[in-house]
Amino acid sequence: MIFSSKAEYGVRLMVELGRQSPEQPTSLKAIADAEGLPLAYLEQVVARLRKAGLVMSARGAHGGYWLARPAEEIAMVDVVQALEGAIAPMECFVHDHTERVLCSHEPDAGRGCATKLLWTRVQGGIIRSLQTTTLADLVEFSRRHDGEQSIGADAQRERATGGPEREPASVA
Repeated sequence: MIFSSKAEYGVRLMVELGRQSPEQPTSLKAIADAEGLPLAYLEQVVARLRKAGLVMSARGAHGGYWLARPAEEIAMVDVVQALEGAIAPMECFVHDHTERVLCSHEPDAGRGCATKLLWTRVQGGIIRSLQTTTLADLVEFSRRHDGEQSIGADAQRERATGGPEREPASVA
């Protein structure tokens, strides 16, 4: 199963928001720049995340985005489903809004689909992984693997030192 760039960019956006202080809204442009993502596409992605109740926003000079609830309470299944819709390993899988998975080939063949068991297990594994992985897990993983080089690190350093880091003046 291949998830779209919407899911990839949305997860990256959520991780970056998870790394930021909840008291400091983060601009979408800052996230786009930090992650090397197209701003216009991130605007579409964040609109879906807002609609799903995963992020909040404020307009204005001090506006931006922040998580709607703590990262520990956001399961990745919620993020991916907000961006991708139903999670299905094959196009022939359809849901009837219950736990049942229907195979679109079954009515045509007049018998059960020979591969339904396999794809049902694959789907279950993917969903379980997404349900048991929280945004906090990904934030912690990213912090351990990149030495805290998020957008907020520079802003926090500026607040602590009274301004941006500057190169020392050369004496000529």
